[in-house]
Amino acid sequence: MLLTGYRLGNLTLPNRLVMAPMTRSRAVDDKPTASTATYYAQRATAGLIVTEGVHPSAASQSGPFTPGLHRDDQVEAWRVVTGAVHANGGRIFAQLMHGGRVSHPEIAGHHPAGPSAVALTTEVFAGGGRKPAPTPRAFELAEIPGEVQAFADAARRAVDAGFDGVELHGANGYLIQQFLSSNANLRTDRYGGSITGRIRFAVEAVEAAADAIGADRVGIRLSPGGSTWDVVEDDVPALYSALLKALPDIAYVHVLATTGDEVLMGLRKLWPTAFVLNPGGQISPHAGTREQGERWLANGADLISYGRAYLANPDLVERFRLGLPLATADQESWFQGGDQGYLDFPAYRH
Repeated sequence: MLLTGYRLGNLTLPNRLVMAPMTRSRAVDDKPTASTATYYAQRATAGLIVTEGVHPSAASQSGPFTPGLHRDDQVEAWRVVTGAVHANGGRIFAQLMHGGRVSHPEIAGHHPAGPSAVALTTEVFAGGGRKPAPTPRAFELAEIPGEVQAFADAARRAVDAGFDGVELHGANGYLIQQFLSSNANLRTDRYGGSITGRIRFAVEAVEAAADAIGADRVGIRLSPGGSTWDVVEDDVPALYSALLKALPDIAYVHVLATTGDEVLMGLRKLWPTAFVLNPGGQISPHAGTREQGERWLANGADLISYGRAYLANPDLVERFRLGLPLATADQESWFQGGDQGYLDFPAYRH
């Protein structure tokens, strides 16, 4: 089933493989480069590509050397990337990623802000290495609509840049999941406390993006119960069931296997449109396999996303088709910059 076609919103996908978003830390002046265009174009046989996290506003940047979508010159730079992917027959969504408290003044030039003034216990990447994360400033209630609007504005810019759609990053401990969290979100106003309060920001951000560019061009990534960047979530089944029921009928939800199969299958049954499943879970030490993907398709998923497997296998679709072995990427090259470990993975040769 992985190699069969699928209709996603207004797109016809030739297969059910999704290239998952992966930070590569190779932007220059917060913009993608010619190498970025080559990197994604090499992987255009994927049913859908979702880019690395792209910050929707200057203050939302989470890590160094990551690209944005809030300036005109960034839009122009992304047009080169989307043009290269489309020229190779591919489809590409931009992942909109607001770091929230996962940031540092040396990265974005702004003091990080989040739902509450609760600091990470882990270090963040800044200034050429790891540094203690500062205690974030809690958003004032009046500021939150502006943070929601940032997703809508970036979605419009993404379409201007030639993207087929956007995925809001609601996983892995970044801003949207911080609002969902029971330890990063200690608010007592309408954006905190109850499940209804904690899902409100995610729902409003998705609604704003859908209103801006159309619901069939919007997805959201989620990691139910995931604990990256110190996030804790109480009552995961109830929290995510409420979230999926409250979201508009967008193109897809993209769920990491960060909780048990029974919960994931329950969420699949609740969701009315495409359900994308990443079988590797949260920053898995192993690349996802074709067998895992086929199992989840048999259990109700519509599309399967692969992250690590796509690093060293731009021809992943063909390798799965022919039963070829997968190459592995040296972890030292993931974020080092330059083209080594980025563009230099040839197609399989017998």
